[in-house]
Amino acid sequence: MALSRLASSSTVGSNLVKPISAAISLHRPISSDATTTLTIETSLPFTAHNCSPPSTSVTTTPSELLSFFRTMALMRRMEIAADSLYKSKLIRGFCHLYDGQEAVAVGMEASTTKKDCIITAYRDHCTFLGRGGTLLEVYSELMGRIDGCSKGKGGSMHFYKKDSGFYGGHGIVGAQVPLGCGLAFGQKYLKDESVTFALYGDGAANQGQLFEALNIAALWDLPAILVCENNHYGMGTAEWRAAKSPAYYKRGDYVPGLKVDGMDVLAVKQAVKFAKEHALQNGPLILEMDTYRYHGHSMSDPGSTYRTRDEISGVRQERDPIERVRKLLLSHDIATEKELKDTEKEVRKEVDEAIAKAKESPVPEPSDLFSNVYAKGYGVEAFGADRKELRATLP
Repeated sequence: MALSRLASSSTVGSNLVKPISAAISLHRPISSDATTTLTIETSLPFTAHNCSPPSTSVTTTPSELLSFFRTMALMRRMEIAADSLYKSKLIRGFCHLYDGQEAVAVGMEASTTKKDCIITAYRDHCTFLGRGGTLLEVYSELMGRIDGCSKGKGGSMHFYKKDSGFYGGHGIVGAQVPLGCGLAFGQKYLKDESVTFALYGDGAANQGQLFEALNIAALWDLPAILVCENNHYGMGTAEWRAAKSPAYYKRGDYVPGLKVDGMDVLAVKQAVKFAKEHALQNGPLILEMDTYRYHGHSMSDPGSTYRTRDEISGVRQERDPIERVRKLLLSHDIATEKELKDTEKEVRKEVDEAIAKAKESPVPEPSDLFSNVYAKGYGVEAFGADRKELRATLP
C-alpha cells in the first residue's frame, strides 16, 4: 500500500500541476517524514494589481496533501448530506451550500492561525468546519437543536465560533465586510500581529458599504484582507450582467489586489500567506478567488436555469479541487486509489454518525427565544394585548 511505503524517502522535484485533463502523472515513492517536502507549481499564475505576485512554486508535504484531501472530502460530503436533510424537511429556512468551493476554506486555514479572524456571508458551513467546528455542531445548528454552534437559534446562515476567531455567518449581503474591518482595527490597536479575512461573493462586490469600509481600512492601514469568493453568479445573475468591471481584485483602485485560482488549494494557501504578510506590513489587500459552486444559490434554486449542465460538468471534470489533490496524491505515489476511496468511505460514515447524533439533540425551550437578546440584567416585561395584564418578565 502506498501509505505504508511513506517511510522510504527520496528526492522529489517539482511538478507542474495543470487542470485534471492536462496533469502529468509521475510515480515516485516519497517519505512522510516532516522534513520531506514537495514543490508544486500552481495550476495558473497569479494576476496582480499594484503589487508583485507571489511565487507560483508552493511548498507542501505528503501529510498536508492527505489532510487537504480528507478535509475537502469531508466538507463535500457534509454539504451533500445537508441537501438530503433539507429535502427531507429536517432542515428548514435558508440553506446555502458550499460544494465546489472547498479549496478556499481549506487553503485559507493552511496559512492562518486561530488568532487570525475570519468573517463571512451566509455560505458558511465549511468555513466553520475549517475553523475547528464539529459535524455535530453543524448538523445540530442546521436542524435547530441545542447542540448547534449557535444553540439552534441561528440556523444555516449564522454559524459562529469566537474562540477560534470565526465571527459568523451573516445574512445581510455585504454587511460582514465593515464588521471585518472593525475586527482588523481591533487587531491593529492591540498590536497582536494578526489579520482579518472578510469574505464576500461577487454578488456583494457592488455593495456601497464594501467600498466605504475599504476606504477607511486603507486610510488607517488596517490588517484587513477582503476575499471575494467569485463563483460567477450572484444568486441567478451572471457577474457580467451585474458588474461593468468584473475584475474584482482591481476594484480597490489604490488598494493592491491578487486574482487566485480558487479551485487550487495550493494556490489559495500561497496567496493567503502572501496576503497576510502584506497586510501586516502595508495594510489592506483584495484577494479574488476564482471558484465555482455546484449547487444553486440556495435550496430553492435548482441552479440550472441560468447556466447549462454542460458548464457545471465541465468545471467538475477540469477544475474540481478534490480531484486535483487526488491526482497529486496518485501521481506522487503518496496513496493508492483504493486508499483514497477508503478515506471517502470513512468520511461518509463520520457524517452519517454525526447526523444521527444531531437528531437526538433536543430543540431549544420556547423561553430560549428571549435569551441572548438583551444584556444581562436589562430584561423586558411582556404584557397582554390590552397592555394591562403582565404576562412574563424576561431575563
